[in-house]
Amino acid sequence: RLIKEFERELAIIRGRVDGLEARVGELEATQFSTTTKLKAKTVWVAGATKAKGDNYNTGGEKGARDAYNSEWGAFTFSYDLRLGLKTSFSGKDLLYTRLRAGNMGDASVWDGNGVALNKLDTAAPGGNLVEIDRLYYRFPLGSSFTIQAGPLTRNTEMMGYKASAYAKGGTKILDFFGGSLGVPGVWNKETGGGLGAIYTNKKQVEKGDPYFTVAANYVADSGEANDSNPNSGGFMTDNSEANFTSQIAYGNKQWGLAAGYRYGQCGAKFRTATEFAKSDKYGTPCSVATGTFIDGDGEEQDIIERSGASSNSFSFNAFWRPEDSGWMPSISAGVGASYLNGNGAWDDNTNKRAMASWMAGLTWNDVFLEGNALGYAVGQPQFVYDVEDGFVADGGYAMELWYSFQVTDNIQVTPAVYWLSRPFGDDTQNVKGDYKSLGVFGGLLMTTFKF
Repeated sequence: RLIKEFERELAIIRGRVDGLEARVGELEATQFSTTTKLKAKTVWVAGATKAKGDNYNTGGEKGARDAYNSEWGAFTFSYDLRLGLKTSFSGKDLLYTRLRAGNMGDASVWDGNGVALNKLDTAAPGGNLVEIDRLYYRFPLGSSFTIQAGPLTRNTEMMGYKASAYAKGGTKILDFFGGSLGVPGVWNKETGGGLGAIYTNKKQVEKGDPYFTVAANYVADSGEANDSNPNSGGFMTDNSEANFTSQIAYGNKQWGLAAGYRYGQCGAKFRTATEFAKSDKYGTPCSVATGTFIDGDGEEQDIIERSGASSNSFSFNAFWRPEDSGWMPSISAGVGASYLNGNGAWDDNTNKRAMASWMAGLTWNDVFLEGNALGYAVGQPQFVYDVEDGFVADGGYAMELWYSFQVTDNIQVTPAVYWLSRPFGDDTQNVKGDYKSLGVFGGLLMTTFKF
């Protein structure tokens, strides 16, 4: 009697179940993997840069300003594409593989050409070639430790905690304010063969309460970690261009503090800086010429000695953000310093001794419409402040302003402008030694798709 009474409803349910079974069968037949998920992001950038200020003489046919604009002043339209494959075998571990392609290479200002400080946080390799730029495995060790290792892992992605709220809900623009957190001496985003460990007591405190995070990692440069010749590379050799990076942090999602340290071998990179600071690999080349000799063919050759160069970098970052969106923005700040060292041969070939940087960033969420964000940041990108002899005037300012409009859950459009007051640093002088004013203005429209 009941079956007959609910015959119509049962027929509807039976039809829905049959439809679901068909869809499940189709998904099982066409699914990519039972253990792997794809998370992708592509960013399109349209914009240009222009040098403004004194057109001082550089010894060429054109002045410094005209030379920059004639080579790097074109309006461009480019992209960055990232395809992340997340594989888990136990539900707690992660094998991460990322494919990346783009056309922001040596011909684009967005990859740090023209001046290094032009580099965007989203800058991608050039040539429209797909490459693997991440490959690592992460797994828990007990309830408090996480281990990460791989042939293509990044030191700043093994810190365990990022003490910054800048651009949360929006889009990062310049690399200096974005992934480098204003302290590229420590957060230099070195990628290569490496391993790291992260400790946190997050599971031992009440939800929402602040917790400690302690991290340490070693990364050898990707060009050296896979080199079998110990004279030019290797893993954990004198020529690995390696980075030992560590951080201790305390905080939660609303506020946090972090202190970082990085030891860099000779050749280890410092990310973005003034043109004067970044010359000669920031003053830490592995080998230097200390003289000359005549070889068996009667040719003059340089005497090359190992420099013993290294660097010690320190950073401090902090942030706070309000519990609710409103007129009060989140506040993020960072300050860092790097000290260069070497033997007598290194000392005789460079006079750079110390560098510094700082930044402060503000982010307003739900501006005008829910989901939109407004951001502003200002700071001094890495500059040389101490030299062995004489006076150095390498400092300059950088600032950016952007507004992110959330078109849909998956599409975000961000117009942005930035200004670099003295990106050439101490090199901003004419042949008479008089310091001039030469800056770079940038404007761009960034469109982000996530899927």
